[in-house]
Amino acid sequence: MSTRILVLQPDASDPPGRLGDWLIEAGADVDVRALPDDSVPRDLDGYQALVCLGGAMNVEDEEQYPWLAAVRRLLARATSQNVPTLGVCLGAQLLAVANGGRVVPGPRGPEVGPELVAKKDAAWVDPLFADLPLMQDVLQFHTHVVDQLPARAQLLASAPRYPHQAFRVNRCAYGIQFHIETTPDIVRRWAANSPDTAAAAREGAFEDTTLAAVHTDVAETWRPFAHRFVRLAAGDLEPAAEDQRRLPLA
Repeated sequence: MSTRILVLQPDASDPPGRLGDWLIEAGADVDVRALPDDSVPRDLDGYQALVCLGGAMNVEDEEQYPWLAAVRRLLARATSQNVPTLGVCLGAQLLAVANGGRVVPGPRGPEVGPELVAKKDAAWVDPLFADLPLMQDVLQFHTHVVDQLPARAQLLASAPRYPHQAFRVNRCAYGIQFHIETTPDIVRRWAANSPDTAAAAREGAFEDTTLAAVHTDVAETWRPFAHRFVRLAAGDLEPAAEDQRRLPLA
């Protein structure tokens, strides 16, 4: 039986892209729900994993995007039921808020363009992050940040400007503040549509050679990560151990 993964796409500007391709090539059956035209399921019956992508809206934009509440509820349910989950950028922020974290406008401005993030101690024993290199190439494009992680979260990757770059809640719900799903064309469209945000990037960040190089580096690191996520969803990879600090005393 194939591994079914539900992918929530909050914004037409951020499709599954290469992440979707990597999930499929690892054997997953990917069901993409383009919001708000497609509905958000009430539960994850029939699915072995959940992915929530990014978008131009912010987590508090519920008045304009009322379906964000349903996304948060589903992310909270997936976390509590230990369904393998991956939130990307906005998806990571929604995952954090759904589990008691806090998201705020980035006090040091937008984080945009090719960047590096670094593994934290907990990542070296995490089933998805352990095999990543110490420093990982990523693509950033966001104005809001996770200011406070959920109480049950482990920090897995960090960066100098904003520390909460990747985290895990409970045993297998992951949030990554950066993008791994993009193509150069997607990033160029973001820059064209959000010039004020794009202006925060370093000079030359959106040149063809720069975007081609970073996407090559991202694929080298994050394609195997996506394959491990499918193995986790399929039950072929054990989720992270329970946090011993929170287990009941004998």
